[in-house]
Order: sequence, then C-alpha cells, then structure tokens
Amino acid sequence: MLPYRGGQVDEVVGCAGELAQTAPAWKQYVRPEILAMEGYVPGEQPRDWNVIKLNTNENPYPPSPAVAEAVEAVLRRGLQRYPDPLATEFREKAGELLGFPPDWILCGNGSDDILTIITRTFVASGGVIRFAYPGYLLYATLAEIQGAEIERVFFRPDWSLGADFGRPSARLRLVFLANPNSPSGTVIPPAEIATWACQLRCPIIVDEAYADFADSNCLDLVRQFDNVLVVRSLSKSYALAGLRFGFVVAQPHLINQMRKVKDSYNCDALAIAGATAAISDRRWFDETRAKILATRAILTQRMRHLGFDVPPSQANFTWNVHPELPARIVYERLKQRGILVRYMNFPGWGDGLRISVGTDEQIKQCVDSIEQIIREGV
Repeated sequence: MLPYRGGQVDEVVGCAGELAQTAPAWKQYVRPEILAMEGYVPGEQPRDWNVIKLNTNENPYPPSPAVAEAVEAVLRRGLQRYPDPLATEFREKAGELLGFPPDWILCGNGSDDILTIITRTFVASGGVIRFAYPGYLLYATLAEIQGAEIERVFFRPDWSLGADFGRPSARLRLVFLANPNSPSGTVIPPAEIATWACQLRCPIIVDEAYADFADSNCLDLVRQFDNVLVVRSLSKSYALAGLRFGFVVAQPHLINQMRKVKDSYNCDALAIAGATAAISDRRWFDETRAKILATRAILTQRMRHLGFDVPPSQANFTWNVHPELPARIVYERLKQRGILVRYMNFPGWGDGLRISVGTDEQIKQCVDSIEQIIREGV
C-alpha cells in the first residue's frame, strides 16, 4: 500500500513508462458484442415545438387532464420516499380494465424497459432471437447486447408471415412480433399467432405498443398459452411518451421470474400516478382514439391519391412507398419545410416514409407539402 502524504500518493518507480507501453487500448475494456454493434438510433427529437413532428408515432393530443392532477398530488406529498417497486396501484387498475389479476402484470419504464427485462430473463449468450423483418429496430439491438444470434423472418409482399415464423428450433430462445407491426401498421390475426404458440418451445412476445388503435389484440392468448406474453405501452394511445411507462401481461410464474431481473424501482412515483390516472379516464381515451382513427383514414386516402402504396394500417401511423418518387428526397424536403417524418431503409427490403398520425391540420400541411414536392419534381 502506498503511503499517504499530504494529499499526494508516491509514484511507483517506472510506473508511468511501463503503463505508457503496456496499458490496453480502451477497446479492450468493452465487450466484443458492444464494439461490433451500431446501437439503436431513436427518431429525431427537436427542441423546437413548432416543428410538425410526425416521425416517432407520438400522440398529437395532450394527455388526460387527470394525469397532471395525479402528478401534482404526488409532488405535494413529496418525493423523499422510494416508489412502490411493483406499481401496485397501476396493476390493480390495469387488471380491472383488461380482465387480469394484478399478479399477471409487470410494469416498466416504458415498454422498451419491459423488452429489455424479457430479453435478459429468457436469453443467454449464444441463444437465438427471432423476429419479423422489417420490424421494430430495437429487437436486433437487444439481441446484440445479450450476445444472442439474430434470425430474421422476412414479411411477404402483402405483410403476412409464413409457417417458418412459428418453426421450432433447438437454440431458439425468444420470438418477437410487433403487432401491429412497425413500419407497416399491419396486423397478424390472433388465430395465426395461436398456431405458432402451439409449435414454439420458447416465449413469443407480442409487442402491442399500437394495439389500442387496432381491431384485435392477443390478450386472450395469454390466458391460453404460458409462452405468450403481451407488451403494452402508454406512450402512444395515452399520450405519455414523455412520462415513460409500459407493462407486460403474462402468466404469474413468468412474471415472478422477470421480477428478479428488473431494476428495484424501475418506475418512479410520478409515472405510476400519471399512468394510473391515464388508463382510468376512459372518456378521454375513447374520444382521442376516435380522432386519430378518423385522421388516419384521411392520411391513407390522400397518400394513395398521390400514388403512394399504403398498406392498411391499424396503428397511429402509415407506411408510404412511391414507385417513382425517392423517399429520402421527400423526407429531406419536408424537413426543410419544418415537417418531420421518419425515413426508414431496410436492407434487403427497401425504403419508405413512416408518417405518424397528427392532428387534421398537421396532416393537411404534411400531405399538401408532399403534393407540392411532387409538382416541383425531384
């Protein structure tokens, strides 16, 4: 042990020279899997709230007024204590709404936190994670972080999936399915997912971040199959993207295992209170959902009229591909006009524009601008 002298430590003779020659490069500190990966790139988040922001599938309307009231009540009470580690108040309310006991629900800091917990719980290094492609880009990132292998199953041109998606294999540890899918907004019927659940020998995660905008969901499959887990988010349909709250519905024996993996207090007191208030305001939810569905229909119709191929979306966005107009150029020219949409390019599949459903006025400005860009020529 080196002697302590007035706040300084004696130098080790020759240490500096030896360290300069033998110290490892910083890359040697990092896991090879992390060095090799590119990492997930979120959609652009400008500071200017005057931008028409249609790139990250946020709800264009403010959340229920009950959210602010609930958050303010927590602030008045104080933040000096840790929050409920299991978000019991939310689980009780969500269970009442969805028809599940609270012990079938686990909450997280957004649905991405839930997806991380699931991956860490079920997948060891060297395992295989399967997901549909094109799909949510985060699935590949989670697999890379875990040191797992990636198996992509390509969608067919009509956005359906073949029997291979439910094919069991020895090293398969997890299957992700965004339903409705991103970027297409299309849905795989629950009956088809039930067939896969019967065949698979691993969990199939039905990521229903956008299911509140769809005509069906897979919650009933959770009751029927212990390898079906449904993940939900409050970012989209409840306008709480800035609060960060999500949850998973699964059979209790799996919930108990995932509890071991999650951070001790992964949901803060403000988020728990706000999320509980949000799902309790059914009038706000019904009215806001109806407005978004109506605007989605207008967006779809107008983009098709401009020559874009737009699959029938059951989410709060549409996927738009033009046979002649380069998507990248349209994205860039919209950005110059203060309108953000999401340009996405999927190797082996192609590119396009994903446009979030905004207000009627936002969508009018966006589509009018695209029409103007077409007239100007590219």
